[in-house]
Amino acid sequence: MRFDVVTLFPEMFSALTQWGITGRACEQGLASVNLWNPRDYCSDARKTVDDRAYGGGPGMVMMVKPLEDTISAVKAAHQSAGLASGPICLLAPQGQVFSQKIATDILNYRNLTFICGRYEAVDQRFIDRNVDLQLSMGDFVVSGGELPAMTMMDAVIRLIPGVLGDDESAVQDSFINGLLDYPHYTRPEIYENLSVPDVLLGGHHAKIADWRRQKSLELTLRLRPDLIESARANGLLSKEDEQFLRTL
Repeated sequence: MRFDVVTLFPEMFSALTQWGITGRACEQGLASVNLWNPRDYCSDARKTVDDRAYGGGPGMVMMVKPLEDTISAVKAAHQSAGLASGPICLLAPQGQVFSQKIATDILNYRNLTFICGRYEAVDQRFIDRNVDLQLSMGDFVVSGGELPAMTMMDAVIRLIPGVLGDDESAVQDSFINGLLDYPHYTRPEIYENLSVPDVLLGGHHAKIADWRRQKSLELTLRLRPDLIESARANGLLSKEDEQFLRTL
């Protein structure tokens, strides 16, 4: 999976490319993150990328031309590498809220360009002319698109086959099957008079699977009942699931 990121702060992405699971994925060539600073494509001495908003108001607006020139360089790099350019995504409060399903969809693109906005906004003409989709982390505002972009890339990269030590880890994550994950335990068996559930110690795989499914349903109903309704609407609940939910 190739990511191209248009950002005024490319140094921030070392947290993604040099550390942990995502860092190993980049080192092994399973993912690549290519950083593009719009200031490098400005023709004036001050490397100006923003200006005051027409109509007045607080804050500055990112200008069209530096961003479009950067995108042209990204597409030229794709062409030189023999790649088809994927969608261009703007991180913005008005975007669709990111989800596990969107992470899976992004993986299918094989190539995605993120635009990390800064200041008050991005000139709407750039959005109208270039942006294919807009994504948000939720109903709150952060200082720029860098942290949301890194979060989304982390979610996508861990889905790439071979990135995790055990590919089943990604399959069993929360939200993959529409529900929250079940509780997990490790050594010691007893800690401060709290024991690991007996079913996990018995080695009976079918009983363990049933227990985990029921705990997943129980946690989801208690903490995120909206996910139960969504799973039901999408046909992700079995007759056994529904019978168990009625007992809660």
